[in-house]
Amino acid sequence: MSATPKKNRARRRILAAGAGLATVGALVAAMPAGAAQDRGQAYGHGWGRTVDVQLLSFNDLHGNLEPPAGSSGQVTRLHEDGTTEKIDAGGVEYLATHLRGAREGNRYSVTAAAGDLIGASPLLSGLFHDEPTIEALNGLDLDVTSVGNHEFDEGARELARMQDGGCHPTAGCAVPGEEFEGADFPYLAANVTKETTGKPLLDPYFVWERDGVRIGFIGVTLEGTPNIVTAEGVKGLKFGDEVETINKYAKILERKGVKSIVALVHEGGAPASTAYNYDCDSPGPGDGISGPITEIAKNVTPQVDALVTGHTHQAYVCTVPDPAGKPRLVTSASSYGKLYTDTTLTYDRRTQDIVRTSVESANHVVTRDLPKARDMTDLIGRWNALAAPIANRPQGWIAADINGRGSTAYEKPLGDLIADAQLEGLAAADKGGAQLALMNPGGIRSDLVHKASGTEGDGVVTYGEAFTVQPFTNMMNVVDLSGANLLAALKQQVSGANATSVKILQVSRGLTYTLDMTKSGADRVVDGSVRLNGEPIDPAKTYRVAMNEFLAGGGDGFPALATGTNKLVGASDLDLFNAYLAAHSTASAPLPVPAADRITVVK
Repeated sequence: MSATPKKNRARRRILAAGAGLATVGALVAAMPAGAAQDRGQAYGHGWGRTVDVQLLSFNDLHGNLEPPAGSSGQVTRLHEDGTTEKIDAGGVEYLATHLRGAREGNRYSVTAAAGDLIGASPLLSGLFHDEPTIEALNGLDLDVTSVGNHEFDEGARELARMQDGGCHPTAGCAVPGEEFEGADFPYLAANVTKETTGKPLLDPYFVWERDGVRIGFIGVTLEGTPNIVTAEGVKGLKFGDEVETINKYAKILERKGVKSIVALVHEGGAPASTAYNYDCDSPGPGDGISGPITEIAKNVTPQVDALVTGHTHQAYVCTVPDPAGKPRLVTSASSYGKLYTDTTLTYDRRTQDIVRTSVESANHVVTRDLPKARDMTDLIGRWNALAAPIANRPQGWIAADINGRGSTAYEKPLGDLIADAQLEGLAAADKGGAQLALMNPGGIRSDLVHKASGTEGDGVVTYGEAFTVQPFTNMMNVVDLSGANLLAALKQQVSGANATSVKILQVSRGLTYTLDMTKSGADRVVDGSVRLNGEPIDPAKTYRVAMNEFLAGGGDGFPALATGTNKLVGASDLDLFNAYLAAHSTASAPLPVPAADRITVVK
């Protein structure tokens, strides 16, 4: 089926919004306040002076169709006595059930998302270039989303295919004879423009409408997207300032008569607690949250009534004052479909704007104690049948959980394992002659969980599970790097672009150093402590360093790593990871959990 009818349906919704409000809005605006209320009583809810619009939102799904395993599939609940508990959550079968239940009885309900719905996905979705996730989102009745940085993992053309449909240019149709239909919902990218024309890559905004109630959505991703995506993924694109872009399109929407506006922002913050129900408005509005989204929220025009955010995988519902000092909602629903946010926006038909004092919101857990949505179970079953021959292939064995994404430590056990795999696979002279390996922490997308996810048995690591940990299939590079630039890169973990949100590289065996977090900036990497196999790093010496192509291009705020020369391109990170698992583990001798003792941290 062609994707064109779906795009036309989205366009018709926008056109209907423009056609409907002139009559209904003018009629209601012309009424005295009492008459409007009387009309509401005479004709039912929806025709009163104000109506409640339900906004359901989520973010950072990352193609997690099946319930995420281990700590990646849990949220923390804070109790009144200060204790906490972990709750298993997530999976689109349950997310669909929760969203559909939440919509019941709400005549005015719109569902929106804040990016990274695809990309860095588990094998079930990633193997098929995230077509299964787009199909699932269509089934969830998603109305609109912003792009996130991971929507650019495969480049602008592939993102356009996600929107418009069509078979993959090289892999072809995932199901022979069936063309991918694309998204029923619009992707918004207001601050992503083409370098050649200066025009937005995708639609900058979308107007949702029902019975004359109109709400505009502006979608942006973080301005720093090029720093965290491969150069090829953002080739030919410019990423503008989030605040300037939102303010620009808020004015445009206002001129079009749309006064109720929600910004979908793929940038986030860090609440003081990881509990999803933590009160981040204590002791005052927004006091319990920090990070980039706070400055964005403080500067986005008061014309915007709420901000739905993402990127940091945190959960929060805060009120951060706008530039006029008025409280304004800022929300995020964790990641991987573990939470959704339910927000009530009270819409005034006379002013056509949101009554800010009546906005209420809360995050809700996507628990797994409700019935599964049958259509999502069928969807997962269909794609699993296609993926099974690859996904279920055993790759190795582990003795216990080896945490990566689920570890809060700077040095993660799974990070050590991945770096060791890269070093071993590229150490031979004909493979690059690597002396050490560096791994970016954001590239570790999950944990290795000892408990069986299917019928493979406890402790078995399948190809699908390994893929979930390393889903990018980044090609590995080995480069010459001076000792001075290696030391500079380690200092860039805690300075420059990473000064306020540190990114600690995972290091291979033999590389050790001390990180003193009582100091600030680059001084946190203790001078003279960096050693390779017991020998101090010599600034004048040249070292062969293995890293993925993303880091080798200076990604994640590491320009010193982009100075490497004499590059050799090796196997993919996933291939090296699987080879290491196969070479170092058996059913009777599984891999132990790495000690994670290479970086000494002083706090």
